[in-house]
Formats: sequence, C-alpha cells, structure tokens
Amino acid sequence: MPDDFEARLVKEMNRLAELHPRWGYRQIHGLLVDAGWAVNRKRIERLWRLEGHRVPPSKSKSSGKKAGGGAENSIWNLPALYPDHIWTFDFMGDHTVDGVAIRILNIVDEYTRRCIESYVARNIGARRVQHVLEQAFARHGKPKIIRSDNGREFIADTLAQWLAEQGVTSAFVEKGSPQQNAFIERFNGTMRRECLNCEELHDVLEARVVIAAFVEEYNTVRRHRGLGGKTPAAFTTEAKKLAAAERKRQTDSGRKERGQ
Repeated sequence: MPDDFEARLVKEMNRLAELHPRWGYRQIHGLLVDAGWAVNRKRIERLWRLEGHRVPPSKSKSSGKKAGGGAENSIWNLPALYPDHIWTFDFMGDHTVDGVAIRILNIVDEYTRRCIESYVARNIGARRVQHVLEQAFARHGKPKIIRSDNGREFIADTLAQWLAEQGVTSAFVEKGSPQQNAFIERFNGTMRRECLNCEELHDVLEARVVIAAFVEEYNTVRRHRGLGGKTPAAFTTEAKKLAAAERKRQTDSGRKERGQ
C-alpha cells in the first residue's frame, strides 16, 4: 500500500463521519468498503478511536456521567484576577505524516496567558490528564480554579475527586460554548496557525520537541497586546512582584494597626 494510504483513509473516514454524525465505525466501515477501500473493520475501529469519534448516546440508555457546567463559569462571569488564580485546559488534535492521530493537552494560566504545559501523546485519558496536572502542580504550584469544557476526560469522577483533594475547584463552561473558555481557544488557534500548520511531524517525539520550542517562544518572545505588549513570561514576573508587594503592604499595615 502507498505510504499515504492511511492518511487518505483517515481523511475520508472523517468526511463520512461528519456527513453521518450518529453513525458508528461499523456503518462508516461499510461505506468505505462500498466505495472500494480495501480495509478491515478492526483497522477502522482503531482509527475511529484515535480520531476521538463517538456516537451520541441514544435516549433509551444512560450515558453515565452527564455534562455539567453553565454560563456562571464563563470568562466574563468568573474572570482570573491574579497569576495562578484560574488555569484553563483543553485538547487539540493533529496527525503525524503517516496519518496516525496525536492529541495535545494544553494548559494555560488565564491571567498571564502563559502556557503552563503542552503534553503530546497518541492517547490521553483522564488518568494521564491527572498525571500531567500533578507534574504541573509540582513545577508551578496549584491554581485555585481550573476551567474547561465538558470533555469526558475532564468530567471523569477520578479526576474530579483528585482535584478536590488538591483544593482545586473545577469550573465547567456550558456545553457547546467554546467562547466561554476563550483564552484556551485563542491559544489553541495560535498553536494551530503558527506551529502545527507549518510543520510535518513524523512521530510523537518530534511533535513534543517542535511543540516545546513553540511554547518557549510563545511564553518568552511573542508579545501580546492583551498584556500591554509584554510576553507572558515578563508579565508573569511583573504581576507576581506586584502581588508580593501588595501582600507585604497589607502585612505591614496590619502590624501597625496592632501596634507592633
């Protein structure tokens, strides 16, 4: 088979999935076979899952964990007020040159726009999300709140329980309302335009190296109008100095009031 066979297969499978959003991989496999694709059902099942496709649950069966969230958790009603107040995270998808999917978990501090973490793997489930957060907490400290959409990895009971144990509050935006989580959406769009659309990724290791270089440039070189023309790294340093000075001022004022 030609080297680009799987890439073309994934592209056609995704096109059919968009045309038939309630169909599963078995029905899509049948359409592909009818169209002349020499591919077995197990291969389509594997690619289907890698692409993150899933059939909407039928009304007769419970889908288990239900999506929560509401407009009260949007960036307008619950804004970040200082560094590490609110982090936000979300997934992106891409492919290596062989057509096999990769997933990217991005974590951003909303107040400073700094990318905390960008983790790349073929598959990322709820337990891997927890592991990535554990490492991020160890390196950067913990946020008070973490904002996300209602993705199944984010609403998983195991992750929710672990975050609660860490003293971190989960804030889910309304289903189908990405504008309520605009900071991570903007970061994802920038990564897509300035990194992923400009690179051919041959494997996960190369993807990690390329994306790490983009994140370093994004944090330390790329200036943001929303930060007064500063980079996220410079803005973070300045904001933390101001916060420390304000804490010291409040402490000194308290001591004076107590006559110390």
